[in-house]
Formats: sequence, C-alpha cells, structure tokens
Amino acid sequence: MLHYARYVLLALVLTGGVSSAHAADAGFTNFLASVWPEAQQAGVSRRTFDDVTRGLEPDYKLPDLALPGRSATGAPSQAEFVQVPADYVKEASIARLASEGQRLMQKHRATLEAIEQRFGVPGTIILAIWGRETDYGRYALPYDGIRVLATQAYVGRRKEQYRGELIAAMKLIEDGDVTRKDLRVSWGGATGLTQFLPSELAKHGVDMDGDGRVDIWTSVPDALASAAQQLKNKGWQPGLRWAYEVRAPANADCTMGVPEVTKPIGEWLRAGFVPVRGLKLSAAEQAQPASLLQPEGIYGPAFLTTKNYFVIKEYNFSDLYVLFVGHLGDRMSSPQPFATPWSASKQLRSSDVEAMQKHLTRIGLYSDKVDGKAGMKTRAALGAYQKSARLKVDCWPSETVLRAMTGAK
Repeated sequence: MLHYARYVLLALVLTGGVSSAHAADAGFTNFLASVWPEAQQAGVSRRTFDDVTRGLEPDYKLPDLALPGRSATGAPSQAEFVQVPADYVKEASIARLASEGQRLMQKHRATLEAIEQRFGVPGTIILAIWGRETDYGRYALPYDGIRVLATQAYVGRRKEQYRGELIAAMKLIEDGDVTRKDLRVSWGGATGLTQFLPSELAKHGVDMDGDGRVDIWTSVPDALASAAQQLKNKGWQPGLRWAYEVRAPANADCTMGVPEVTKPIGEWLRAGFVPVRGLKLSAAEQAQPASLLQPEGIYGPAFLTTKNYFVIKEYNFSDLYVLFVGHLGDRMSSPQPFATPWSASKQLRSSDVEAMQKHLTRIGLYSDKVDGKAGMKTRAALGAYQKSARLKVDCWPSETVLRAMTGAK
C-alpha cells in the first residue's frame, strides 16, 4: 500500500497536482532509510552513509525510469539501440580512435604486454574498450554517481540491481577507493576510464600499478588491467578472434542469426559463407564454434561470431558496441574498414519496435524482453514473421512489417 501511495504522490508532483516536491522527496527519504541496514551489513559506516546521502535528491530526468506520464520505453536510450549501424560504427570515429590507439599502444606497450601475458586479452581489445567508453579518458562522465544509482534504485526499471550497485558504490567510498566527488558516472551508473558498475569493480578490479589500491579513475594501468580481468573472468579465450567478416550466400536464412544456432566455422563455410578479402582460415579456426550475426538483417556486413564476441557482449549487451570495439581493435593493426558497407537502412522508433515485439510475443514467435531494441532475437523473430506473412525476409524492422502487423488481428 505504501508502495502504491508513493507512486500516486509522485504522479501528482510530476503532473503539477502537488505544488511542492516535498511529498515525493519524503518517499525518497524513506527509500534511503530502507537501504541503510543493507549498507551497514555490507560494511558501510553510518558516517559514510550519512555523508553521501545528506541533501540527496532524485534526478527524474534520467533515462530508463518507470515514471508516471512517461512512455513505456522511457527517456533517451543508449545510442546502440536507437541508431542504425552506419550511425554508430562511423568510419570517421573508428579511424580517429584507431590512430590514437596506435599512439597509446606505443606509450603503454610494457603495461599492455604485461596485461596480455597475465590475462590473455590483446592490448588492442583493451584499448578499444577504453576508446569507446571514454575516448581514452577525454570524455568527462557527466553525472553524480550516488545520485544516479539512488534514483535508479528508487524509480528505475531495474530497482533491485541498482539497489545493490548503490550499496557497492558506498562501499567504494567507505574503503577509500574513490571520493564522493570523484565518483562520476554515465546515466547507467558506470564509472572510471573503462566504465565499470561498482559491483563489477569489486569482482574484477586489479591494482596493476602496485600502489595498494584499485584506481580505474586516474590510473591507466589499473583501468586497463581491470577491463582485461573482467573479460578473462567472463570466459575470454586467448588467441581467438572476436569475429570473422563473411559474405553470406544468396540463400542464407537470416533467422539463424541467434546465439543458440552455433556451428563450427568450417560448417558455415561449406554452407557458402565466404571470409572477406580471401582470408584463409586454419583447421583450428574452422573447428571453432560460431554464430551468425547480421546487424542489419540481410543488408550490410555479416559476421561469424566466436565465443569471445559474446564475452565482450557481457561488458556491454549491445551488438553494435561489440562490433565497434572489435573492429576498432582490428583497425589498430590493419587500416582496412569492413569489406561490405552498411546500407542506408532506417531504424524505427523504440515504441514501434516494442509494438512489434509485443505482436511477435502474442503469436508465439518471440519470448525475450519487450524493450524496443532490435537485437539478435528480435531480428530473427521478425524474419520468422516475414516468412509466415509471405513478406520479403530480411530480418529488419521496417514500416512495411509494422503495417502488416498493425493490420493483422
């Protein structure tokens, strides 16, 4: 009942039904009080808890909040899910970051070699993560960490996850790993040069520079080694590429482009998938299992993705993020762009993609999250629908498919 009352009150404040935000803030104050016993159990002192929460107010302008009067898909979303690939994996950005990455490869050669020897992750991949996350430290994270995490834990769509992250952040401050002032984050709560959620830092942080503390905010060795440790802990296989760009045969079935459909690379090749630029794969490479990835459906480049692709995806759950990082890493060693250019495809609004997902769920073709994001499973389900509706099968959300679904009862 209290939970319901809090949202009614919040709705009144946001819609002007209450002249002051004091009532809604009382709900936030009660929420913070409810966090204290768990924070105390995690080792946060009362002094630290009071210091970081004193005068704290929620930020209702953040994306991904479940607020009255806001659309079901929330405020501005991550670029990975609202941009087409050509907009996200921009050649100009890749070229600039690759050039800078080559310079940093020389500057930090000893550190990167030590990291690869210790964790098995190539320096190019780690530098690519650093480049994508914070432009090699040039991008200043814009948000107050405690405020973001507390807001997401209070009215976010993943309250329980962020409740744990809020407590983990308090513990970082308690332990002296970072000050309240220096805990700057993205809107999603990730922090540091290589963008860690507080709980991930506790699991994977590395004191690479040997100064007695894990500092991913100002120590490049610590930030890069921590990213490598995270990839290793999540299953990185040394010596394995993240993906191979291929040309798909004309009869390729784009609905196979899901992680569950995995075959040895050699089997994909025998089915007509051809590595670009005449690349010859060894017997060991051909024996590796891989999944098909077609980020624009049948349009644009196609890839055979290895286990390491999905390890990077655990760092950030976006196909375009992994493509950016993997390709940027490759470009530090080779100047060649993707062999197949991106198409001029257009991405629908998140609300339209969400409507498609709901329809696909109703007719039994989709059972994953309804989130307005056209990921692997959504694209495959769209292809299955296109087959059943006798439409062109391209596994891409378009106005044509949306109209067909709207007309279907």
